[in-house]
Amino acid sequence: MMSLNKVMIIGRLGRDPEIRYTAIGLPVVSFSVATEEPYFDKNGQRRERTEWHRVVVVAKLALVCQEHLKKGRQIYVEGRLHTSEFETKITGRKLRRTEIAASHVQLLGTPVGEPTEVRGANEAIESAETNNPL
Repeated sequence: MMSLNKVMIIGRLGRDPEIRYTAIGLPVVSFSVATEEPYFDKNGQRRERTEWHRVVVVAKLALVCQEHLKKGRQIYVEGRLHTSEFETKITGRKLRRTEIAASHVQLLGTPVGEPTEVRGANEAIESAETNNPL
């Protein structure tokens, strides 16, 4: 039996990345990416539906993402789906969360009014990916 767990999305960051560190000091960055999907409503009008994706990046790639990614930036993310289960602190209720464990991140453009050198940032991200344990 063969299986495949691979995700590829292109979208915009909903907020700046948030960094935290594990008990052993491994950096973990998380951020949300919005993708848009066109559809037609019951009156035949074209609309867009926004889907939000939670992305998690670890190790050196996490540090590079923390430095270069900003809210509104368009990016390409490649990785795998990962679902975790946890209990809420207040009610103790068990919840599940599915996120993208990213192994590749690429900047695709700059937010309006922000003259940033995309190529240099992409080179830093690609260099970090070679050492990423994902």
